[in-house]
Amino acid sequence: MTYIGELISIGVAFSWTATALLSEFGSKRLGNLTLNVLRMGMALVFSLVLFFVVTGSMMPPGASAEAAGWMLLSGVVGYVIGDFCLFQCYIIIGSRYGQLFMTLAPLSAALMAWITLGQQMNAMSILAMLITLVGISISVLGRGEHHKVGLKLPLNGVLFAIGAAMCQGIGLVLSKIGMDHYEASLAGMPEWLVPFSANFYRCVAGIIGFSLLLYFRKGLEPLREAMHDRKGLAVATATTVFGPFVGVGFSLMAVQYTAAGIASTLMAMTPIIILLPSYWLFKQKITLRAVVGAVISVVGVSLFFLG
Repeated sequence: MTYIGELISIGVAFSWTATALLSEFGSKRLGNLTLNVLRMGMALVFSLVLFFVVTGSMMPPGASAEAAGWMLLSGVVGYVIGDFCLFQCYIIIGSRYGQLFMTLAPLSAALMAWITLGQQMNAMSILAMLITLVGISISVLGRGEHHKVGLKLPLNGVLFAIGAAMCQGIGLVLSKIGMDHYEASLAGMPEWLVPFSANFYRCVAGIIGFSLLLYFRKGLEPLREAMHDRKGLAVATATTVFGPFVGVGFSLMAVQYTAAGIASTLMAMTPIIILLPSYWLFKQKITLRAVVGAVISVVGVSLFFLG
């Protein structure tokens, strides 16, 4: 089928849009930490079922201690710290602006790869960073008092959003280091299953980290209450399916059918796709400035992969 990779990539962008909107609703209903504990637990269950169906074993084989260590560290940075910041920014500034700031993740990944892996940043990468920053600035900055430029959003929400983007980029590089150590050849399993197996360790770190944060900050009562909230559980389940399960799986499939740069660019369209749903669901006003800023940010992201 012609353009199947491109179609899958667009589908992933819609999947991640659904994840962002559901996460905003779920965070406000259940609380940031409670929702993340449920998400991590469900992601682990889905992973175990997948392993059993494909390999006959419920545990992911083939990871050396070094690989597992890197993946666990990636889970702490990307899931525990990153998703905590992301879901908190959803509560404060909404998923629309949260996804806009997530276009900074490639910038963070590029800087982390430069520091840890020695990967060079060319002029196109630097230009991409600048364009992405300009796009975000157009969306979130406006005229303040005395005709000065001011921030239209709460500062704490913006800081959480930036923290989420930075942690996602750093977590991605840590995952790459872990994947490089992953002994897939010893496991005798399909190559496409390796990322899911590696992500299993990230989810282990995630559920441990979020459970500890929930216990020491609020106790386990919010989690017990959430288990009796049918709508909340439904949202948590949908968030898990569209995010770490379907989103990750189809994003890996997309790059099998088209160039990674094209797939990554199409999957990065979430800040544009989310504009209309956020207006319908949360009554967030759409302005020309917001649309232009989102488009420019996505163009900046595309230059990271197409340059």
